[in-house]
Amino acid sequence: MSNIDIYYASSVSSFAPGLADYQASLDKDELATAERFKFAELRERYIICHGILRQLLAERVTEAAADLRIEKTEFGKPFLPGTPDLSFNMSHSGDILAVAISWQCQLGVDVECYKPRNAWEGLVKKCFAPEEADFWYSLDKAERSHAFYQFWVKKEAFVKAVGKGITLGLDQCVVNPEDFTSFLRVPELACLADKWRIYTLNLSENEFGAVVCDSENIRLRMIEL
Repeated sequence: MSNIDIYYASSVSSFAPGLADYQASLDKDELATAERFKFAELRERYIICHGILRQLLAERVTEAAADLRIEKTEFGKPFLPGTPDLSFNMSHSGDILAVAISWQCQLGVDVECYKPRNAWEGLVKKCFAPEEADFWYSLDKAERSHAFYQFWVKKEAFVKAVGKGITLGLDQCVVNPEDFTSFLRVPELACLADKWRIYTLNLSENEFGAVVCDSENIRLRMIEL
């Protein structure tokens, strides 16, 4: 049985005392991206999250965090060219962070903090398949907003695992409403739906998360940072 390690931080801002060290580990492209943030809070959060990612990867490949060469595919999925068997993905929302790391698989992780909206129906129409929408509308109105996020994080994690961006079409990545560990359909370029497995992360109230990978017999290990 293989492991996917999920490193979770409930408060990215609590890592601010190490900001200078995290910043020193980033490469020029990451530093340039950080500088484009208008607000200092968002800039610091970006630096901390990417610094933590580098530290975690450095521990796996026994290199210095600043020496890691992280490249991206055409659609922006990061990878280590020197260690192609190492799979990793990162997601952050609000003040929370999750990093998923494993070996010899395709994986994606997504976390989201709850935000109230006035028009959930528009997002459902745009991003949900008919089976998902029917299930969503069958719920009591009080349950729908949280249920939306349960679908959303699984779809986003799948898109990130495949590494082709949202051009896949979120409405084409169809979560099984009767079994949230599987897909009913996925785009043809992502192979067969039964190749993929969904794992829901058990986070705090009003936080939602999921990991999607293309391997069976996976054990998730949650590690608090």
